[in-house]
Amino acid sequence: MKYSFRKDNDWLLIITTFLLAGFGLVMVFSASYAMGIGQTIPNAYAFIQRQLLWFGLAVFAFIIVMHFPYRFYRKMSPLIILLSIILLFLVLLPVIGHEINGSQRWIRVGPINFQPTELVKIGIIIYLAQVYSQKQAYIDQFVKGVMPPLVVVGFVFGLIMMQPDLGTATSILIVTFFLVFFSGAKWRHLIGLGMVGITLFVVFALSAPYRVKRLTSFQDPFADPTDTGHQIIQSYIALAHGGLSGTGLGQSVQKLFYLPEAHTDFIMAVVGEELGLFGVLFVLGAHSIILVRGVMIGSRCKSPFGSLLAFGIVFQIAVQIIFNVGAVTGMLPITGITLPLVSNGGSSLFFTLVSLAILANISRNNIRQERLKEHKEEMQLSAS
Repeated sequence: MKYSFRKDNDWLLIITTFLLAGFGLVMVFSASYAMGIGQTIPNAYAFIQRQLLWFGLAVFAFIIVMHFPYRFYRKMSPLIILLSIILLFLVLLPVIGHEINGSQRWIRVGPINFQPTELVKIGIIIYLAQVYSQKQAYIDQFVKGVMPPLVVVGFVFGLIMMQPDLGTATSILIVTFFLVFFSGAKWRHLIGLGMVGITLFVVFALSAPYRVKRLTSFQDPFADPTDTGHQIIQSYIALAHGGLSGTGLGQSVQKLFYLPEAHTDFIMAVVGEELGLFGVLFVLGAHSIILVRGVMIGSRCKSPFGSLLAFGIVFQIAVQIIFNVGAVTGMLPITGITLPLVSNGGSSLFFTLVSLAILANISRNNIRQERLKEHKEEMQLSAS
């Protein structure tokens, strides 16, 4: 059976992904225009130029990865996780790591800042999918089946916390929990892991005064409107100003240095102000299509590795959406996690598109297997 470019690709997933990514580029330009002008070397296009560069690289990578058999990552998983750990070490070195806003999370390569944790997110998913897909025969045994890969996860968690980045570290723990769940672990093991994860989160959250402020300020931001509650209050104002239909593209007032991180963490507030509730629903609707499609792909995949890989990618994106939108709306603490495909951030955009390309490849494999099955059935009917 010949490969069909039209029939074998998951066009709903691909079109929705690039529609949302294109929308994100427009919003990054709108949200960052004033910040570009306000830089030491005035350039209104500074942020969008870097984002477009990353987008171009991401599109190229997407095309390659989408046509690259996902099963190959099983062999590559040790190398990927090793590279991830090496980069997490390198980013902590003063000469190599680059500090922004008190956190050393970036490696500067020329004019580009690369964030290793974005690679780590997909690296951990590939690693866990590979290990747990091989442990299906004894996944009900905690010591032999569940625990060994969690040692690596704990090590990675510790390295990320040294940056520090509690938001990303927590998201990795949550995705790990879901992968263990979908691997078929016993409920008592899941409950125990959940309690350990919550304990780790509480311990690290209370270990620094600024984290305690973040965890408490979202409950009543007006108690400290000029400091810990400032971002959330400005986000409220932006969303309220936008109303149902918004003020118009490019017409946000809050992005004019009232709302910190308007082009990254709080870009959804700018979407809400300029495009109103309709704009917010468009973003959430597009994300929902991607997530639902991803769950369907994982459910239909016959390979345990492919299924776990798909679920891991879906839940990683879902956790980021929940954390980001929750912070913008004041329902969750501010974690510094960007909105997938929409926020400014080159490495985030690149590895999100790469992750979705892997998902598209799994879907293509599912479609081809279904077409092959139908073809065999037709051949059998015609022969009889």
